[in-house]
Amino acid sequence: MDKAFIKGLRLIEALALSDQPRGVTDLANELELTKSNVHRLLATLISQGYVRQVPPQSHYELTTRIWELGSHVIRRMDLTQIARPAMIRLAEQTGETVHLSVLDGSEVVYLDKIESAHHIRAHTSVGSRAPAYTVATGKAMLAHMPDDYLDRFEGRMVRYTDTTRTTLAELRDDIRLAREQGYALVPEGEWRDGIAACACAILNRSGELAGSIGMSGPDSRIKRKQLKEIAPQVVEAARAISLALGCAPRG
Repeated sequence: MDKAFIKGLRLIEALALSDQPRGVTDLANELELTKSNVHRLLATLISQGYVRQVPPQSHYELTTRIWELGSHVIRRMDLTQIARPAMIRLAEQTGETVHLSVLDGSEVVYLDKIESAHHIRAHTSVGSRAPAYTVATGKAMLAHMPDDYLDRFEGRMVRYTDTTRTTLAELRDDIRLAREQGYALVPEGEWRDGIAACACAILNRSGELAGSIGMSGPDSRIKRKQLKEIAPQVVEAARAISLALGCAPRG
């Protein structure tokens, strides 16, 4: 077992989980390494393009190199490949932006997207994250989680727009409605102003949550009535992906 390699991986993990650049002493204390050892590891990572030094305190942070490698892995994931045909169909049917997302704790991660041809459209990027309680793809996935999963949002629901749900009771109401409908609607942007969206969960061969597919666009163009009319198309796209993943059709 290569101990130096393991130390380097632990250092990368520590930097990746940090909200801000870290100093050598701080990292050495956390990893229980000597400062000279941390210096050598950082120098190697800098030379390979994985870490950069941040002035003026000479702290360190990761570059986007890790994200770039992760993006290649994500693009090769079965879900992304299998979902693509249904995403293309949904984008052609609606003319709006289509997203493929997965749930990661209390956030959604955007795995893939098809951009709307409209000049005014919803702007997101593959690999970015959003609070799950604020977006349609997140609410669609939360509807397939146990009731106590929502407890993690208690006291952590930040207001991003005038329509953001900021209480657990409001979120539970939204999730209850999503379960009844079979899809989640966000008629007025809760994460970003002016965005309307509809999403439906994707299930795997075991019938468990695999992700979600959603359509979004400006609420100036997509009113609540249009969202409900589009909802069956989003549900059908999710069903097609779920079947392709091996999920048994519902009787």
